[in-house]
Formats: sequence, structure tokens, C-alpha cells
Amino acid sequence: MNEFELIQAYFTSLAAKCSGGGVVLGIGDDCAILQPPPNAQLVVSTDTLISGVHFPENTTAYDVGFKALAVNLSDLAAMGA
Repeated sequence: MNEFELIQAYFTSLAAKCSGGGVVLGIGDDCAILQPPPNAQLVVSTDTLISGVHFPENTTAYDVGFKALAVNLSDLAAMGA
């Protein structure tokens, strides 16, 4: 099962239930946009990095953290956040 099939199978119906109530843009894109307080928006991005798949198994924790930050900042930039 790929990423998009996983989202469709498990999260699309959940996202529909959560529409409204502060969800500006829900699951299915690189990020979600939430509206918690008035006149502000919160953009949330998460990605999973798997050892041996997304980085070599001997990678330092610092380098994994750097890559995780870069991947998520890229997603935020792609959304114009």
C-alpha cells in the first residue's frame, strides 16, 4: 500500500468528519492548515523517515534531525506557508 492508498483507506473519512471546526485544509496535501485562535492560522506538517529507506542506517541523530527539518520545511514552502 502506498502513501496515497493509505490516506484514502484510513484517513479520508476521518478528515471529512473533522471538516469545519478550525480545519482550513485537511489531510491529502503536504500539510494541514488549522485555525485555532481568531485571526491566525496554524500550518502543521509531519513526515516519517525510515532508517535504511530514507537515510543510511549509520546516519547520526543530528543528520537525521537535519533531514527531517529540511523535508518538513520543504512541505511548508510548497504550501506557501
